[in-house]
Parts: sequence; C-alpha cells; structure tokens
Amino acid sequence: MITYPKSFFTLFLAAVLSQSLKAQAPHNTLINNPYQNIDRYLYQKEYRFHTGVKPYLSHQTDTIVSRDTLYPLNSDNKFARWVFKKHFIDFEKNDVKLTIDPIINFELARDNDYDDYSWINTRGANVTISLGKQIAVGTLFTENQSIFNDFRTLQIQQLTQRVIPGQGIAKPYDDNPNGYDYYFSEAYVSYSPSKYFTFQLGSGKNFFGDGYRSLILSDNSFNYPYVKITTDFWRIKYVNLWAQFQHLRGRLPDIAANTKKWGAFQYLSYNVTSWLNISLFESVIWQDRDSLGYRGFDFQYANPVIYLRPVEWSVGSPDNMMVGAAGKITLFKNTALYGQIAFDEFKIDELRNQTGWYANKWAIQAGIKTFDIFRIKHLDFQTEINLARPFMYSHTFPVNNYAHYNQPLAHPLGANFAESVTILRYNFNRFFIEIKNIYARHGSDTAGLNYGNDLFLPYSTYAQEYNNRFFQAKEKILKHVEVTVSYLINPAYNLNLYAGYLLRNHGDVDNPTKQQMILFGLRTSIFNHYWDY
Repeated sequence: MITYPKSFFTLFLAAVLSQSLKAQAPHNTLINNPYQNIDRYLYQKEYRFHTGVKPYLSHQTDTIVSRDTLYPLNSDNKFARWVFKKHFIDFEKNDVKLTIDPIINFELARDNDYDDYSWINTRGANVTISLGKQIAVGTLFTENQSIFNDFRTLQIQQLTQRVIPGQGIAKPYDDNPNGYDYYFSEAYVSYSPSKYFTFQLGSGKNFFGDGYRSLILSDNSFNYPYVKITTDFWRIKYVNLWAQFQHLRGRLPDIAANTKKWGAFQYLSYNVTSWLNISLFESVIWQDRDSLGYRGFDFQYANPVIYLRPVEWSVGSPDNMMVGAAGKITLFKNTALYGQIAFDEFKIDELRNQTGWYANKWAIQAGIKTFDIFRIKHLDFQTEINLARPFMYSHTFPVNNYAHYNQPLAHPLGANFAESVTILRYNFNRFFIEIKNIYARHGSDTAGLNYGNDLFLPYSTYAQEYNNRFFQAKEKILKHVEVTVSYLINPAYNLNLYAGYLLRNHGDVDNPTKQQMILFGLRTSIFNHYWDY
C-alpha cells in the first residue's frame, strides 16, 4: 500500500499558494441565503445546469446571470458605486485581477431565558487573485469572539464539545462560561485548463444536493483539506473529491493527539433530458492508523475513473462505505422536485421482512423548490423532508464514522430522526424577507445504551439487534421558527443589515424548552452557519 506523510495537504497547499498568486475566484463561496439569487435562473430547463454540485463555478454561472444583472445600480457617483456595488479593493490590469473585501459580523441578540445579551464580533478579510479564466487563488480568514447567552451555548457544550458548529475549536473568552474565542480560515487554488476540467486544491467545504440539507455530503461541519477534480462534458458533471478529516471526540483539547482519517467521494450527475437529472454517489471513509499501524492515504481509492465499491471489496476493507443516488425533475419553468437516498448498510431480506434490523441503515430526502409562486415575482418557496434510520452514518470503528470535527458530514441531527424544512423568501430590489420553519422528531440515546442516535458510538454496541424504529429510546422534538428581514448593501461581498426573531421549542416531547430570541446586526454573508437543529 502506498502512503505519504500526513502533512502532505498542508505542505502542498502552502507551496502552491506561494507560487500561484495570480487568480479571480472561479467558484462562489458556499452560501444558502437569498442574496445568492441565481437559483431561479440555474433551475430553468434550457440551461441544464448541474445544481446538485456546490460550490458553483462562477465562470459557468456568469454565462447565465451576473451580479450586475441581479442588483443594478443606476449611479455614476464613484463613492456610491464603491459603497453599494464594487469590491472594497478592486485592482485589474491586463489579465490580472485582485479583490479584497472585509468579512464582518457584528451581532447583538437577546434570549428570553437569559439575563445577559449575546453578541458576535467577527473581523476578517477575503482575498481573491485571478489570471484570466484558468488560474485562481483565494483565501479568507476571520477572528471571532462571541458570547452566547442562549441555546447556542448548549449546542456547543453538549453536541459539539467546544467546537463552534462549522467554525472550529474555541478557546474560553473573558473568563465567561458562555464566551468563545475562535479563528476560521479557508483557501483554495483552482486551475481550469479547458471547459472540460477544473482542478482544485484547498481547505474548505463541499455540498452535494439540491436541498437545504444534504444526506450525502453537506457543509455542516468544519473546513477540511481536499483535492477535487470536476469534469464537465456533454450532459455530465463528474466530481472526484479526496479529503482529510479529524476525529476529535474524547480528545479535546489536545489537538496533536487527534485522530486523522481520510475520505474519497465520487458524484456523477447526468442530465438525461432538459427536465430530468439523475445522480449517483459513492464515498468511503478510512482511518489514518488502524490495528496494523500507520496507513495514511490509500492510493487504491485515488483512481478518478472507477467507482469505489469494487476496490473496497477487492482489498477486504473494513472501511466505511456509503452509496446513494439523487435526482431532480424540473416542472414548467419555475418548479423543481428533488430528492436523495443513501445506504450505509443493508440486507435485502431484512428490508423486505421489515425486521428493524440494526444494520439496515438508510436515509432519504424529498423536496420541492418553486420560484415566483402564485405568479408573484421574487416570492420563492421550498419545502423538504429528511429521514435517517437509527445507526445511519456510524461504524464499528468510531474513527470511521461519517463525521468531522465532532459534527456529522451530512445532516446536523446525525441519525434516528425525521425532519421537515420549509422556507419562504421574498425580495424587492435589495430588501429581503425570509421565513424558515423546521420541525423534527429524533431519538436520543438513554440509560447508557446505544439506540442509534450518536454517530460517535460503535454501532456494534447496539442496544437491540431487531425491532429498531425511528425515534426510539428517548424521543425529542424540535420546533424552530425564524424570521429575518435584511437589506443588501453591497452584493459584491454580501454586506447586509439584518434583524431577526427566533422561536424555538426543543427537548422532551411532553415538556420541551421554549425560547425566544431577537437579534440584529451588520454582516457579510459568505458562510452558512447552521444553528437550526
């Protein structure tokens, strides 16, 4: 077995960054809010766009719709264009372009269950440099201090164990038990030698699917180093992704002792017709060290042409394999049905007999997106359901689970849940309103027994082999309603003023904790921060 040093990604990334400072970002930052108002165009049948692969490549989306088209500014005043339209620093000469934008989030919030305010203080910068349409380098970093006198502290302490969801490990701040000090960074190098291939090396996140959630790979967890090859030809987009993850559970705060693991992913998206997309997915997770010693990156999973399952079988692998499929049906002009299904393990006989066998592990999603609903321009509606069986995404060896930095790589609720997500969005010029409603029921392991909710327990320690069902053990409920009103100041880096109201019930079915929170602030919306679980 061929391996290479664990620091390969870090050294290679640093070397490329030092040699390739010549780029405009060819892909957009992952974002799931109304300011990326391009989906209404990408989902139109005539473009046959592969909407299930994110981040989108901007040199592909720009041929369909541009930011200037979405948010025009009818002013020749230089100061007004700098404030409301242009990048903070924008330099262009010949084929070289440099942009520098601030990253900020100054938020103040109040939860009715706490005596003190919550706040976030984020400062940082986003830098992109481009040379023509082929080479791109981007990097961003933020420094953050937060005090969460609200439900977010409970999530950090109980669910992610001092990891800020999606943003990394926090240090204590200001001797406050609810105070956190943390850093966040991201970087990539991208090379597109032709319209058929894009090669990327970086540290960041990826997302497969058309939904608000993804059951196969989402941007829920923290950044990770990755290499990605994207191939576009005919009606096909084929993504090969290799990444390095960390298993932190039970090892904080000693980062040096954390257990590394690796992942290989393949996503094949095929536009069968202008209205039908079918996609296939496969992944494998393996630990950096096993009982035989150091293993490192397994080059048997490096072949970008073949699917992974035959390789895994051929080497008698104990690795964590998952397969799945996704699809999209575009109806009329403004409506799309979408879905996903994923299998971690299963036996046909056990499925057919409905025995509730613990290792029948599957997840499914079904949803609909529609734009300009009721023929009201810019009134958009989305709703989806997500289900995951007990023990889904877990493994005999916890290091091999489908997680990174104490968070699931797919759905933030992990396993053993059913959830509905409904979102209504409306915008007029640069004013936006978003109403989000989430309802979920999930089981919680109890009495020290493993009923399939905790991804970080080996599923071989199951409490019962048969008769496993949704929400088993201690059933809990989540009702999360969020209303946000915002004004987009500058679409070049999504600078916006916002105010919001949040109503949340979570806990035991008979006696959930009820919370209300109001918040407002000024931010640049270039990340997805999920607190709605």
